[in-house]
Amino acid sequence: MAKKQKGDIDIRHYDVIVAPHITEKATLLSEQNAVVFKVANDATKPEIKAAVEALFNVKVLGVNTIVQKGKTKKWKGTPYTRSDMKKAIVTLADGQSIDVTTGIQ
Repeated sequence: MAKKQKGDIDIRHYDVIVAPHITEKATLLSEQNAVVFKVANDATKPEIKAAVEALFNVKVLGVNTIVQKGKTKKWKGTPYTRSDMKKAIVTLADGQSIDVTTGIQ
């Protein structure tokens, strides 16, 4: 059985990165060479870095994570809670970029 190379795509990488998080603040962060992703709640920073590097073929300098707690809302008078969401702000090396509108090739 051959060893995996560092850049090989593992099936777990697709589970770590859930979706791009596109907001006004995320668009402003793209000027500082950063991209925001929704990630799995149990994903760690090294897993997120490996997944982004393997899926998008870029060099990642740093990963910052945020856990956004779900809000309590009401629907027809009955309260419910939205699920928690984990976001990752991925800082890329100079000259690197990710176009989140095209998806994964």
